[in-house]
Amino acid sequence: MSSIKNKLLLNGVLIFSVFALVAAYFIEYILNHKPCNLCSIERAPYLVSIILISLIFILNKYEKTISLIVGLVFVFGAIVSFYHFGIEQGFFDESLVCNLGNNSGALSSEDLLKELKKNTVSCKDVTFALFGLSLATFNTIISLIISVIMLRIFINYDKNR
Repeated sequence: MSSIKNKLLLNGVLIFSVFALVAAYFIEYILNHKPCNLCSIERAPYLVSIILISLIFILNKYEKTISLIVGLVFVFGAIVSFYHFGIEQGFFDESLVCNLGNNSGALSSEDLLKELKKNTVSCKDVTFALFGLSLATFNTIISLIISVIMLRIFINYDKNR
């Protein structure tokens, strides 16, 4: 009976991960809200979970190991999202990750104009909010919830067999 519950939870995480990526790309390409570097990095756990959870269903094995990996990936995602939330709120300063596209060396006037035309998005700028909350805020909460779900599947795996 609990094995069915695990499959339902895995299906839920898989479907939600697809939804999250579709929503992120919709916001970026249809609504024209360019993401910052941290926003792009925050998409990685969803992509990893889609690939790994699909492998569980294709191979019909490694459920316990993959659940642990996906749980840890979402812990990483929660940390990155919380850091991004902290930058938006002014708790943390922007790091090198936020400026990956920028050169820190001396620029010629032509290079400086090119950099300004790139219109890079700062990690502290909230370009899209829903119900007054940034997507980094939502992502922090969602990543924590998914990591708990996946780690509980891992911890309770032998009990559920």
